[in-house]
Amino acid sequence: MARQPGRAGLDQGTQPARQAGGCRLVVCPMPVKSPWRNRIEPKWVHGKRAIAEPDRKLSVAELKHRICTYYDCELLEPIAQKVA
Repeated sequence: MARQPGRAGLDQGTQPARQAGGCRLVVCPMPVKSPWRNRIEPKWVHGKRAIAEPDRKLSVAELKHRICTYYDCELLEPIAQKVA
């Protein structure tokens, strides 16, 4: 299998990291043509259009409120995440 351009640079950067006990990078190229690639966008674009405002950016609180109002769901507290 032929190496892709730029792959040698990744291998050189990954080698010392692996020897030092760090993580390694695994490059998985995306296929050029994939039928599954952007299938979610057409299903959610109606909500995006109903919530977004072209004139300005919405605040986080306002965005949460609009999403819950549009999809008729209740706003719950976010799940706490442990940050290392």
